[in-house]
Parts: sequence; C-alpha cells; structure tokens
Amino acid sequence: MSLTKLLRWLQPSETNLRVWQAGVLVIVLLAWQLASRDQQIAFFLGEPVQVVGRIWSWFMPFDMASNSLFPDGLPGRADIYSHLGVTLLETVLAFGIGTVLGLVCGLWLALSPLASAILEPYIKAANSMPRVILAPIFALWFGLGIWSKVALAVTLVFFIVFFNVYQGVKEVSPVVLANARMLGANQRQLLRTVYLPSATAWVFSSLHTSVGLAFVGAVVGEYLGSARGVGYLILQAEGTFDVNTVFAGIVVLTACALVLDGIVGRLERRLMKWQPRQGEAEKL
Repeated sequence: MSLTKLLRWLQPSETNLRVWQAGVLVIVLLAWQLASRDQQIAFFLGEPVQVVGRIWSWFMPFDMASNSLFPDGLPGRADIYSHLGVTLLETVLAFGIGTVLGLVCGLWLALSPLASAILEPYIKAANSMPRVILAPIFALWFGLGIWSKVALAVTLVFFIVFFNVYQGVKEVSPVVLANARMLGANQRQLLRTVYLPSATAWVFSSLHTSVGLAFVGAVVGEYLGSARGVGYLILQAEGTFDVNTVFAGIVVLTACALVLDGIVGRLERRLMKWQPRQGEAEKL
C-alpha cells in the first residue's frame, strides 16, 4: 500500500469510522493507565487494569479452590448478578411505566386544549421541581424496596416523553388534518392515522434520553436508601475509598444503558421504516 493510499485510508470516513472510535477509546485508556502510575492520581482516578480486573472477577466463574473470587469481602459472581438484576428491574419498570404515562398524558392534553390550559402551570411547576427531593417521600410511601426507586425514575422519564408527545401532536400539519376530516375520518381514526404517526418520531427521540434517566433514577434511589443494586455497591465502595470498584460499577451500568438504548434503536428502525433516513433523504 502506497503512502498516499495509507493516508487516504487513515482519514475519518464511513468505512473506517469504527476504527477511529476504537482508537479514541484506546488512547483514553492508555493515557489513563500512564497517569495512574502516579499513586496520588491512582487514588482519585483508579487504574484501568484494576477496573477491568474487577469487572472480570465479577462476571467470571468462581475459583473452586478458594470458593470465592473476593477474599477481601467484595461481592462475588452470584452477588453481582443479584445486584445488577435489581437495578435492571427498577430501570425497565420505570422506563415502561414512565413511557406509557407520558404517552397517554401527552396525547390527552395535546388533544384537549381546555385541560391543557388549566393544567399548564402545574405541569411546568412539577417539571421544574428537583425530583431528587422526592426520594425520601417515595421511600416513606413505598418503603426501601424497588418501588420507591421505580417511582423516582418514573418522574424523570415521564416528563421527557410527555413533552415530546405533546409537541409531536401539536406539530401535526393543519393541511393533513383538514384533508383527513374531508375524507370522513373520525377522532379515533385521526388518532390512529395522523396524530400517533406524527408523535412517533418525537417519542423515539425522547426514549433514547429516557433510557439514561431511568438508570439515573434507579441508581440515585439506591444511593439514598437501599440494600441491593449496583448503586448500593458503588456507595459501599465509595465508603471504603475503593475507586476501582466505583469505576467498575459505572462501566457496568453504562454498558447496560447502551444495550437498552440499542434495543430502543432497533425498535425505532422497525417501526419507522416509512420515514426516510438522512442519507436516503439527501439522495431524494
């Protein structure tokens, strides 16, 4: 390969995009590892090798000789799956409940101008409220189990979906509505064939953000009062200044969030086949 072709291949493009993305990650990890050779920096930032080792030991089978991966008392394989299962359950429940409530309320208020005008100041006030302060109230109402965490996360997901659905319905073209009514469409048919398709793109746009917020609500709830969950593990590690375990928990949560976001993306592509992609639109 000539130098010109090599330089052309090294330039960022669609064909080598993944290579550049992986390269950025490798550079960051190498810089982090080199910086962590200083013990003072390692105390605050941890060491990538130790973080990877912690994650590896969490998810790999037990050592039959010692019957434990963690002689220092940290959670083993069975424990991490239990903690991760609790956090994922809280996240999925909050994501589903918050999405359904946001979709229903957004459609209702968008199609009911009078109700929207009456409730508008209260909705804005509730959205402006720092939802973290509700965590003690939810703990009092629902206890320290999963439902107090789900309730907190629902308050984060709900408003994102609600405002996007509300705006999506409001953005329906008056010309499309007039044509549908002229063809004899009733309110239910308008909802199914006009309003919902218009709001779908806005909904999926909000769902990508809502995935992360559902995790935030679940983990913050575990921070404030819980005996299970990855947030609880991170809190325990912070109490012992174990920064490597803290970063390991963060990496695990991030990976789970990316998986859920990928599922949402696949569902979006399946349901939004009628909408042309950016590249297709440019060709047209």
